[in-house]
Amino acid sequence: MLRLLTAGESHGPQLTVVIDGLPAGLRIAVAGIDRDLRRRQGGYGRGGRQRIERDHAQIVSGVRGGRTLGSPVTLVVANLDWDNWRRPMQVEAAGFQPKPVRRVRPGHADLAGVLKYDFDDARNVLERASARETAARVAAGAIAKRYLTEALGVTLHSYVTRIGAVAATVPAVVEPAAVEASPVRCPDPLAARAMVAAIDRARAEGDTLGGCFRVEARGVPPGLGSHRQWDTRLDGRLAQALCSIQAVKGVEIGDGFAAAGLPGSKVHDEPWYDAVGRRFAHRTNRAGGVTGGISNGEVVWCTVAVKPISTLLRPLRSVDLATKAEVNAHYERSDICVVPAAAVIGEAMMAWVLAEATCEKFGADSITELRRNVRGYRARLRRR
Repeated sequence: MLRLLTAGESHGPQLTVVIDGLPAGLRIAVAGIDRDLRRRQGGYGRGGRQRIERDHAQIVSGVRGGRTLGSPVTLVVANLDWDNWRRPMQVEAAGFQPKPVRRVRPGHADLAGVLKYDFDDARNVLERASARETAARVAAGAIAKRYLTEALGVTLHSYVTRIGAVAATVPAVVEPAAVEASPVRCPDPLAARAMVAAIDRARAEGDTLGGCFRVEARGVPPGLGSHRQWDTRLDGRLAQALCSIQAVKGVEIGDGFAAAGLPGSKVHDEPWYDAVGRRFAHRTNRAGGVTGGISNGEVVWCTVAVKPISTLLRPLRSVDLATKAEVNAHYERSDICVVPAAAVIGEAMMAWVLAEATCEKFGADSITELRRNVRGYRARLRRR
């Protein structure tokens, strides 16, 4: 089984990633990880923190000569902003100079966290609750993508479908290069311009914007996940992973909510046999590539809803933890819109879930053994 742990605070010295269970012999290059880290830092509407950080992954265990050893892989992503926070965020008690946060922010983990852990300073919560943690997940996701490509030939990409009230018209074929060239990672150029304008208006008004993105995985074989228990179902695992991203409040698999308003005859994907490709397939893919908790061989796709960022330049009303008085919420440097970056994080989380399910299905100690197991499975499917 694959396991993932991340650690570190937003203004601490570093983020740390530990990945256990990767097979030996998987090729890993830091350049590929850094590419996704840069994509996460981009997107129109990001804040000042992105001008400080230059995210770079340093592999400190589990890789030798560019290939995994089968032992745990550890990565470190340094926080360059740590230089400005050494005293408030130091480990030692001597010389500690806290910057306490007592004016909790609506929509953030501040209040729930201080009540849960019996704190009087919301900084103890917000440092770990911060979406800065997702840099660690994107680094892990880049390795999961590499694993999926090596094992199955799977490719993932994402794009923005909505920011605020502006919705994109998604073309039948989305070109990843065009998405990456867009300042908001949107495949509809007209909508992209309107999205940029909406972000500018929100910034001028001291407000923030949310939206939606879609993430797709192509080349996923049938058979990942299982119907046998609630926690083995692939759709449930995808929903949990994507909903764990900070600010995500909804996950739709396939046509999801649209399907809820249609009759069954307009929803279900009809199977057929592709004699040329020698495989069973479906005439449509409204289910999003998962039926009965199992991947069905079609493209796996999800649409994810991201709420507006909680920290506003023009703050909402809140309460002071110490005095109980009504106050303006605390403001700390923030973004205006993170939907384009959230889409990159969504790729990482989908990749991780699919990598976990691949490991369960084809378990192997080396990449050579993994490929052999996959070849045998695909040969069996062709013989049906």
